[in-house]
Parts: sequence; C-alpha cells; structure tokens
Amino acid sequence: MSNKIIVTCAVTGSGEGFRTNPAVPITPEQIARAALEAESAGASIAHLHVRDPETGKGSGRVDLYQDVVERIRGARSQLILELSCGRGGTYAFDAAKLGVAGEGSTLLAAAERVAHVELLRPELCSLDVGSMNFEKLVYMNAPSELREMARRIRAAGTRPDLEVFELGHIEFGKQLIREGLVETPALFQVVLGARWGAPATLSTMLAMKDSLAGLHWSIADLGSGHPHRTISQGALLGGSVRVGLEDSIYIEPGVLASSNAQQVEQAVTQMRHLGYEVATPREARDMLGLKGP
Repeated sequence: MSNKIIVTCAVTGSGEGFRTNPAVPITPEQIARAALEAESAGASIAHLHVRDPETGKGSGRVDLYQDVVERIRGARSQLILELSCGRGGTYAFDAAKLGVAGEGSTLLAAAERVAHVELLRPELCSLDVGSMNFEKLVYMNAPSELREMARRIRAAGTRPDLEVFELGHIEFGKQLIREGLVETPALFQVVLGARWGAPATLSTMLAMKDSLAGLHWSIADLGSGHPHRTISQGALLGGSVRVGLEDSIYIEPGVLASSNAQQVEQAVTQMRHLGYEVATPREARDMLGLKGP
C-alpha cells in the first residue's frame, strides 16, 4: 500500500481554540459527531481528547472518554480510535515555592494517565515520549513514567502512537521499541510548529524522516500558519498526515474552519492531487498491524 496515505483527524485537543472558533467540539456528543463526520470525509483515525462540558476546558475524566467512545462505537463506525494520554505532565514553576508544583500543574502518576485506556482498550492511544518548554509551564515526561505508561498500554492491548516534537523524542521512542515496551510496526506522530519544538520546515522534516527510516510516521503542524503546506511536504517524503481543529482552527490563513470534516476534506483532496489514495480504516489497520475492534 505504498500509495496509500492515512488521514488522522485530531478532533478537539485541550487548548483554548474554542474561544475563537465555535466549531471546536466540547461535549461528548459534539466530539463523537465531529469524529463520525471526519470519518465520512475520509479520516481513518480519530485522535480524541475530552473537555469539561460546562467550561470547555481540557479534561481527563474517564466517564467523558467512555461517553465519546460508546457513542462512536454505537454508530457502527469503522474509525480507529486513538485516545490522548497527554494529560498529567504539566508542571508550573513557582520561584517562591521551589520544589513544589505551582498553580496550574496537572502532574499525575502513570496509572492515572492511562486509566481510560485500560478501561476502554482503544486500538491506539497517544504517548508523548519527551518533555517540552512552554511560556510558563514545562511539560514533563520522565523516562520512568513513560516506561510504566508503555507497559500498561501494551497490557491493555492498545498500540501507542508515539508523539514526537523533536529528534531526541524519536530516539527515546526507538529505545522503547528496543526494550520491547512498544510493539512493531510502531507509529510515530511527528508534531511540528509548536513553540520551542521542532519548526515546520522542510529541513526539519528531512532530518526527522531520516531518523524514522523504516518506521511508519505521520505529520502534523501546530503553528506555522500553513499546515496544508506542511502535510503536503510530509506526504511527499513518505509520511501520513494529521489535520483537525486541535492542530489548527483555520481552513486557510485568517479563515476559521467550519468543522473538522472540512479540514479532512481539504486534506483528502490535497493528497489526491499529489497522486495518493487515502486509506480506508481497514487498509489503515493493515498498514499499522492493528487487529480491529
């Protein structure tokens, strides 16, 4: 299936984009409906976060994940569901209280970070295999905790989508594979454009592609302002692609997207113009070595 591209839709994320674009789904019903619409538009994988239905802010509540998953599965969808495990690594530095996590921290133990995966057993879940600096926060992923998360994810029968924001993250992801904590064929999600992460440039993509030789990888762009340019370059280099309102609330610079499905439709058209076919969920499962629900 060398001519097939897997399209992932990152449906909602945990950021504040909903304050600017009302199309960002918030409730479990809205998130599930958006995922199903993305499937109809050509997505094979839905990357799922959940939000507090009252405030719209990102949440890690297991009951909300269960609600979303049951709604999608109840619709007889063929989507590959990927639940986020990103919550629980945020550390806010407080110079007045050295050694104590400041206000805004969300540090959780490995078992808490993957509780929804162990309960719901999706085919995929995200695993951020490195740490990053943000303006006032540090996103911390200690190797010991990542190994414990990987062990629990594998025991649940779920495959981790290894999210990498720089070259060093790829190296640690490959280390997890060598240690038998991540099964092959492994999937790496290359995330570019995050502030102080790897920039969304062709030279960056070439370096990361070389580091991922022989592995399946997908490309996403969080911050360049031209995500569809980035995913086209990624596809031409041999990667699959990710779009969605988590990654960008725009359909083109300055124009808000009306839905996740609109972004998927645009990506599918782009891939076909480049000479690629978009993988169905069944084909995506074959490419990634997944057994299906």
